[in-house]
Amino acid sequence: MKLKNAARLVLGGLLAGMVSTAHAGETLDRIMKNKVMVEVTDQAYPPFSYIDDKGEVVGFDVDIAREVAKRLGVELKVETPSWEIITAGNWKGRWDVCICSMSPTAERAKVLNFVNEYYGAPAVVAVNSDNTTIKSVKDLTGKNVGTQGGTPYEKYLQKELVIEVPGKEPVKPEFPFGDVTVKPYDTEDFAFQDLGLGDGKRLDAAVAGYMTVAERVKKSEGKLKIVDDSLFTEPLWVAVDKGDPEWEAKIKEIFKAMYDDGTLKTISEKWVGRDISAKQ
Repeated sequence: MKLKNAARLVLGGLLAGMVSTAHAGETLDRIMKNKVMVEVTDQAYPPFSYIDDKGEVVGFDVDIAREVAKRLGVELKVETPSWEIITAGNWKGRWDVCICSMSPTAERAKVLNFVNEYYGAPAVVAVNSDNTTIKSVKDLTGKNVGTQGGTPYEKYLQKELVIEVPGKEPVKPEFPFGDVTVKPYDTEDFAFQDLGLGDGKRLDAAVAGYMTVAERVKKSEGKLKIVDDSLFTEPLWVAVDKGDPEWEAKIKEIFKAMYDDGTLKTISEKWVGRDISAKQ
């Protein structure tokens, strides 16, 4: 009887293993069969991903995704659903990869797998150029502060942010400010549009990543300025849907090659003006 039970346990374990790996390689197989890799990203996150004057999605993340597709020998297709839909996981084969400036969190890791870090970005405070009262993050107390909803910046303003890097202990940054009124937006575009309307008209400040804010400040014709870049540094990772270790291994292999041959550095310098790539 014990031997029969043991045999059943072994058989059960084997079946469970077969079920758990049933989808291994499915994503990579689909990409190679269709000769298309589908990248999902934000449509309003310059210089990483945004829609240009020709109506095309371009940017740092898009160039990296295009290079990955090129090394696979396939075409690139870019789609831009809402950030909440992207981070909800359960993509059901609609998208293959998110090279989309996503930071890992425990909540997101329940529905997505984080494959590799590919750059790091400091968070900053931006204000309207007419503002004279906000000189650092400490001065946000009691202010109306805009940010993109569902991002680490929103969590930071709510004093709930924990920086979670796979394989390392979580780190909680300092929050040197009192309560703020957080104004979440669907996209950063809308937040910075409101900030540009005038000091305190709709927002007193906005919090976002340095590279995107620097781009917006440059194009604001003097309406915006950065006042503090010492909030925290956000690690950005490539994310995929769960269930395909072969696809994850291929991504790591390609990014390692792109780092080693200087491609990540070149793309970084093109869009950001300096090398922000993470070692692979």
